[in-house]
Amino acid sequence: MQIPTVSPIADPDLSARLERAIANKTKPPGSLGALETIAHQIGLIQQTVEPALRRPAIIVFAADHGVVAEGISAYPQSVTWQMVENFLAEGAAINVFARASGCALQVVDAGVNHDFGPRAGLVDRKVGHGTANFAQQPAMSAADCAAAIAHGVALAAGLEGNLVGFGEMGIGNTTAAAALMHKLTGVPVAECVGAGTGLTPDGILHKQRVIEAAVERHASACEPLDILAAFGGYEIAMIAGAMLGAAERRMVLLIDGFIVTSALLVAARLQPAILDYCVFSHCSDEHGHRRMLAYLEARPLLNLGLRLGEGTGCALAVPLLHAAVDFLREMATFESAQVSDKSA
Repeated sequence: MQIPTVSPIADPDLSARLERAIANKTKPPGSLGALETIAHQIGLIQQTVEPALRRPAIIVFAADHGVVAEGISAYPQSVTWQMVENFLAEGAAINVFARASGCALQVVDAGVNHDFGPRAGLVDRKVGHGTANFAQQPAMSAADCAAAIAHGVALAAGLEGNLVGFGEMGIGNTTAAAALMHKLTGVPVAECVGAGTGLTPDGILHKQRVIEAAVERHASACEPLDILAAFGGYEIAMIAGAMLGAAERRMVLLIDGFIVTSALLVAARLQPAILDYCVFSHCSDEHGHRRMLAYLEARPLLNLGLRLGEGTGCALAVPLLHAAVDFLREMATFESAQVSDKSA
């Protein structure tokens, strides 16, 4: 499997031009805060001082996890396919928020333990009917993990716009994400594990112990793809592939919450420059996400106490990205508005 190559966005000349363009807008220096940082970043990604966002899209990847057999979720596995049906019926939070933010929405069956048959609006990239129970054996074979990544790369290649957000659905996937976080960051398991779909304190402790035992079982998994195959999910692997494919095409990557960020941890170990392309939509209320963001030195745009997933944080952040590029492209300069700047 060939991993896409992601190039750094650093360009000193363009960076200086962007800084001048931002500074020359009719406002006090730095007064638009994080929007100025984002405008600068997107300008570097798009290699222009007049960035624009075209056809933003959010892709929701769904898959099941064999580790639910260990009793690590408050909900049964059947909720995964039932929520996919809800996405297709346009009844979920992500449907509402994507419509509100003007985002196209794709729903991908990466590995749900259910046969949907041909369905309008559902992209079938099923690698398997859910992963194996990683408490007992690796979640995926190396071949299936590679296939999921390749599907993600191909899906990114089919996008028509230049901004993509990532969402997920999969009962048990906070357990997979916590295991990945621990293995890829070294943060203790207890600090990675949270309530997920609503576990009690005893349930959280049980989840922690399941992960700790699995980490010991798969102690030989040290390389990023081996870690992903041992503990990940088909949706997480496919997200990592889509991120890499989109960054190779110099798209803006909008990162959602805990599970999506766990996929980014894998992608960043494979291609560190991918972080140049990432805008972090929010800090999830899922325990561990704040530590993930700190590890990546990321500054999320929003902190709304969300822990739903589905890409909902991405959809809510899209208007902020539009504001960032629009002010850079459309806002008057001191000269054009005949407004005196502070040095006049």
